[in-house]
Amino acid sequence: MTGPLAKSEVCVLIPAYNEEKNIGRVVSAVLSRGYAALVVDDGSTDATPEKIRATGAPAIFSAVNGGKGASIQKGLERLRESSYRAAILLDADGQHPIDESERFLAALDAGADLVVGNRMADAKGMPFIRVATNRFMSWLISSVVGQKVADTQCGYRAFSRQAIDKIRLKTARFETESEMIFLAADAGLRIASVPISCVYGDEVSHIHPVRDTVRFFKFLFRYMASRRT
Repeated sequence: MTGPLAKSEVCVLIPAYNEEKNIGRVVSAVLSRGYAALVVDDGSTDATPEKIRATGAPAIFSAVNGGKGASIQKGLERLRESSYRAAILLDADGQHPIDESERFLAALDAGADLVVGNRMADAKGMPFIRVATNRFMSWLISSVVGQKVADTQCGYRAFSRQAIDKIRLKTARFETESEMIFLAADAGLRIASVPISCVYGDEVSHIHPVRDTVRFFKFLFRYMASRRT
């Protein structure tokens, strides 16, 4: 980094799927705070595309649903062609307040390349099974990469320019959050965490507990095997 980040130098990447109730206010909140926004619609079947267009924010529209990871890949590819110095990854369901984004910028200014939000310090309102799963997966992934990441499954993140350029995702679904951390560690990037709150409302999770857990462990075994070779 060369000097503190200005919000005008940061683009907020927002993957969205069937978020017609939330996407308008999320994008408006991002723009009102001086950030640029890039929305990636993942083949929504509701009014999400129309809501996105109404905000006037730049957007990528996918014809079919490819998964959150695929949307993040498309967004990062677009950002590599830009001059932004950093990016923030923000879910479209409104769980993560954009007001807390300055903590991510401060961590980037301090030298971090991938900054991951940490909900575990105050997990009030998070279902117990999710707390337990997150803590276990965070311990496991931190052990593998050799850097402590308190909440590896949190989708609220920030990327330095170096991270934007170096992290080339291959997964398409919810194992992407973990792959991002592995790739950052393999590239020698510094990973940091910042505390965040999490607002639980009536949003519907797109995570399938059994299927996505199995997918994660398959990905983890493939990754560990590739490291050995």
